[in-house]
Amino acid sequence: MGDPAGIGPEIILKALQKAPEIGLQGPFVVYGDPKWLDAIPEALAPDTGLLEVVSCAHVPADLQVGQISAAGGDAAWRAVRQAAQDAMAGKVRAVVTAPLSKAAMNLAGHAYPGHTEILAEVAGNVPVRMMLANEELRTVLVSIHVPLRQAIERLTVAGIVETIRLTDAFLRRTGLEAPRIAVAGINPHAGEDGLLGDEEIRIIGPAVREAQGLGIDAQGPFPPDTVFMRARGFAQFDVVIAMYHDQGLIPMKYLGVEDGVNLTVGLPFVRTSPDHGTAFDIAGKGVADPSSMLAAMQMAERLTAGC
Repeated sequence: MGDPAGIGPEIILKALQKAPEIGLQGPFVVYGDPKWLDAIPEALAPDTGLLEVVSCAHVPADLQVGQISAAGGDAAWRAVRQAAQDAMAGKVRAVVTAPLSKAAMNLAGHAYPGHTEILAEVAGNVPVRMMLANEELRTVLVSIHVPLRQAIERLTVAGIVETIRLTDAFLRRTGLEAPRIAVAGINPHAGEDGLLGDEEIRIIGPAVREAQGLGIDAQGPFPPDTVFMRARGFAQFDVVIAMYHDQGLIPMKYLGVEDGVNLTVGLPFVRTSPDHGTAFDIAGKGVADPSSMLAAMQMAERLTAGC
């Protein structure tokens, strides 16, 4: 359900209403507080044949929509944990997570940077990475929610190799026989042979060569200002490995937030998510766009076809 004070409940119900129009038949299970979902205006409610709600979170009746609160953060945390536990137990095919608020979770005493870390913990603290994908581009991030200075300081050959390996395994597991992986540099012009920085020489280049030694079709490091264009439409590459959060997310979101899907690479189950946040500023107004939620549901359906 995501944070109940955000747009999560609204986009879930809107997406379920539209799901049959795009060939998504379910069955769908929503994790959260059934009473809170019932409080969403009746006009948004889908055919009840589509919907089962697992009650695993409590939302106070007086929760203020559009406001960060410990109650909202706790409800979101409990819902995503229960959904992940059921995925681990084979009770659901995939998990599609509505947006949550990191600040609200922290108020509730759950100190996680986001969904990814919660899911990894439930799965047994497995190594994971964030992938953003749409119909034109995929990117996987070496680091996620850390300050830029720390993202650079923490770059290691081992961390980049693990990112490449997890990405290759995920793409193969979901139907791509021979993934072509581009690796972005971190400096302008990918360091210009050391004139503009040496991370490409010391860290990124050796990581690419080590991944190649594992039989992975990885290439780079490439200048980060052009590599995404080369991968767009999956023309030269199937995915770009980005060194830090904004390097990978800016080109993805420029192509359209409404079509983007967030996936967690490395989990033993499929997890997707809309490529946007809680949107507290429009919560409760009935104007939230469910397009990215629908895209996330479609991606989950496609990646688990036949399961």
